[in-house]
Amino acid sequence: MSSPSAIGFFDSGVGGFSVLRHALDAVGGAPLLYVADSAFAPYGARSAAEVLQRSRLITRFLLEQGAEAIVVACNTATAMAVEGLRSEFEVPIIGMEPAIKPAAQVTRSASVAVLATSGTLASDRYARLRSDHGRQIEVHERICRHWVEAVEEGDLDSPRVFDLVNAELAPLHQLGVDTYVLGCTHFPFLAPAIRAVVGEGVNLVDPGPAVIGQLRRRLGLLPAQTPSASPVRLYTSGSPAQLQRHAQRLIGLSAPCHPLST
Repeated sequence: MSSPSAIGFFDSGVGGFSVLRHALDAVGGAPLLYVADSAFAPYGARSAAEVLQRSRLITRFLLEQGAEAIVVACNTATAMAVEGLRSEFEVPIIGMEPAIKPAAQVTRSASVAVLATSGTLASDRYARLRSDHGRQIEVHERICRHWVEAVEEGDLDSPRVFDLVNAELAPLHQLGVDTYVLGCTHFPFLAPAIRAVVGEGVNLVDPGPAVIGQLRRRLGLLPAQTPSASPVRLYTSGSPAQLQRHAQRLIGLSAPCHPLST
């Protein structure tokens, strides 16, 4: 098929930029719409009912802006809301899942850690993934407290961030974990801090590229001989100026940002 009119992405904040960046030149130049629900971040601290309500409102908004597919670029929102969204809206809706299956395929020590929020780890979707793909490996789970907030604050490499990462990962490293699943879209931005703690020889599994691959398959997009850059429009329930700064710093994106009243 030809490129869709637009593709919508949303997250509780800036974490979804780690997914959006893989779509910038991979969807045939289709416009990309990104919503950061920053006034309600982090989703991991909210109830499933709240996350579903926000996800419905934002999905409806993106469809009104012309989106013909939605990427739920947030693990917590996927865990709590994606099934509800798929039952209500007819467009393709692509979600995030902790990448236990690919982690099981690349681990050498059969010891894997899933780094995520409490909402993701407590979900039925995660329990099914672990049951289906984690039987032959040892799976450790870490609720990485304050990591999302650090990324939202733009704090990626300070001594405070190193201490936050070290507190969660040093014990896992001592247990021989060699593969870390980045089960929150904020966490790829902390990859340098993670590697500073656990070293360069480990696997960091970021599902972002696979999600965009799935989006392309669902839309029937063929590989382009000459990739075409997509225009991006940003929306936020928080500060537009702050989101623009984050977009520039995190993924080198300069794009107009508009307030979201939903």
